[in-house]
Amino acid sequence: MAVCARLCGVGPSRGCRRRQQRRGPAETAAADSEPDTDPEEERIEAGAAAVAGAQGGRGAGPQPPPRCSLLELPPELLVEIFASLPGTDLPSLAQVCTKFRRILHTDTIWRRRCREEYGVCENLRKLDITGVSCRDVYAKRINPRVKSGRFMKILPDYEHMEYRDVYTCLLHRYRHILGLWQPDIGPYGGLLNVVVDGLFIIGWMYLPPHDPHVDDPMRFKPLFRVHLMERKSATVECMYGHRGPHNGHIQIVKKDEFSTKCNQTDHHRMSGGRQEEFRTWLREEWGRTLEDIFHEHMQELILMKFIYTSQYDNCLTYRRIYLPPSHPDDLIRPGLFKGTYGSHGLEIVMLSFHGKRARGTKITGDPNIPAGQQTVEIDLRHRIQLPDVESLRNFSELSRLVLDVREQLRQEQQQESGLEDGEAGGRQSPREPQRGPAQPGAELPAEKVGEAGGAEAAGAQPGQGQPFVLPVGVSSRNEDYPRTCRMCFYGTGLIAGHGFTSPERTPGVFILFDEDRFGFIWLELKSFSLYSRVQATFRNAEAPSPQAFEEMLKNIQSLTS
Repeated sequence: MAVCARLCGVGPSRGCRRRQQRRGPAETAAADSEPDTDPEEERIEAGAAAVAGAQGGRGAGPQPPPRCSLLELPPELLVEIFASLPGTDLPSLAQVCTKFRRILHTDTIWRRRCREEYGVCENLRKLDITGVSCRDVYAKRINPRVKSGRFMKILPDYEHMEYRDVYTCLLHRYRHILGLWQPDIGPYGGLLNVVVDGLFIIGWMYLPPHDPHVDDPMRFKPLFRVHLMERKSATVECMYGHRGPHNGHIQIVKKDEFSTKCNQTDHHRMSGGRQEEFRTWLREEWGRTLEDIFHEHMQELILMKFIYTSQYDNCLTYRRIYLPPSHPDDLIRPGLFKGTYGSHGLEIVMLSFHGKRARGTKITGDPNIPAGQQTVEIDLRHRIQLPDVESLRNFSELSRLVLDVREQLRQEQQQESGLEDGEAGGRQSPREPQRGPAQPGAELPAEKVGEAGGAEAAGAQPGQGQPFVLPVGVSSRNEDYPRTCRMCFYGTGLIAGHGFTSPERTPGVFILFDEDRFGFIWLELKSFSLYSRVQATFRNAEAPSPQAFEEMLKNIQSLTS
């Protein structure tokens, strides 16, 4: 009670709501005769007065300024103070006194919280007058087939809407679904980005560009949206299909997981039946018709993906994913990349660094290597010095270099195993490890050793490159790959049969071209994959800790193992 009295500037005898609303007239009259402070507060003030008197006896000094109550401040200053507080604290502040609650009805306070916490920059009143943002932007970006007149009928009633309603009933209520998510679509996965877009919360599905144009920007389409149709009532709408927004539902299953459901699946169907739906999907997914795809195996993979993913058009479950944390000594900036995967087309891969190793984890996958698996792993301790261009054209020469490094790694692992066995038996000093007969006193050649710290430690100067060309016989979906590279490292790639059967890691070469592109040569497959960075900014996607990111990688991998 003393805290409440100090904050309000009033005591129980001067009308503190929080105590008087529970008293009768007799109790209120009795309370008027009580002191405004409790015994503990009187003891503290008495002690402070004694100290001040002692100091005054030794000499005149500056007097402490009188206490000022928040209630004595002008309303416009209180508005500025309250607008700087987190929105989650404002409801508690409204319970302090009547004046605070009245001031917290000021819409500029909530507008500032919407802007600073969720990035909402639209003006509700301006939208109501002009309709530019919703009619000209959302009608085209979300559903271009719906005409303006029909679309205006489903726009929210902005005239009677307040930013307080937007914050409490829309943004705060659905804050847990903002960020990056991976849909559970079997081996195919996906990348969903839920954002605050204007006065909507929209779930955008990010799609790679059409094969094999890996440097093209990402494509995206809306799967659902949430907005306020009426005051204090949020509406969820499914955006799947080509017949406009329709009734949907969102359920937050548990922490870092939610699901969506469409309540009107008839909007997903087309008048031409499944054949028309397949041709439309093929144009959107691959940018071509089935007649343009001559490879029979590729046709089978495409038809299989359409049949499988069509089963999830009415209900989907999403699991949260984080962007990898960045460190100053990383080889390049980690993040999301688009990569070529032969007949499977382009897929999304997350590149992350873990000490002296780098990993590429699939965000989207295929029936051979599903989403969530580590498609490539790079050993940053073992750099490969490529030969001249003419020698590099010979696949056997490149294969010999890579297999030499693999043999070196095998001997190092045996040496480490022998060292551990020796330490366990007390027969060997940790300062003098026992060396195998294949390398008496030999060290790894300098041109094959690199530290995890980047170009300087690996023996190359920043900005310098060496000529690069694919060996004869190595296939590539994209012939427009860079002709110079910074450095190369030994790595392994994950291959498997259909249905992720008999998976194994095979040797390969990681080629770093620049900050935004890298490649990988699969020796056993004689294939080359080119990766290009996803140039997009994602909000609410940072991992709360490195441990949380590692746990996320384990979770998405375990779902398809």
